[in-house]
Amino acid sequence: MKIIKPLLAVAVLASIGSAAPAQDAKTGMITQIDRINGTIAIQQPRNGTVGTTGGGSTVKQYKVQGVSLDSLHAGDQVSYTAAQSGGVDTVTKIEKKKR
Repeated sequence: MKIIKPLLAVAVLASIGSAAPAQDAKTGMITQIDRINGTIAIQQPRNGTVGTTGGGSTVKQYKVQGVSLDSLHAGDQVSYTAAQSGGVDTVTKIEKKKR
């Protein structure tokens, strides 16, 4: 009985932690901004081994939530945090990189 209670507590905490939306910090270059619809396209460098086939980068479209796009422009290098919200990839934080 002494062993079961701590294991149960760990299992409960693990399930609560996994229910939170996963946020993923990334970097990339803005390729398109749609301020009217609140979306942004960011080109991400492809991760992987040097010399592998499959191209150099991918462009991904994101919805923007709680972030101002006023100071951002196509071509800006950015670091950003994205999460899935209702099955939609959403940028929750974005910062222009200094050149």
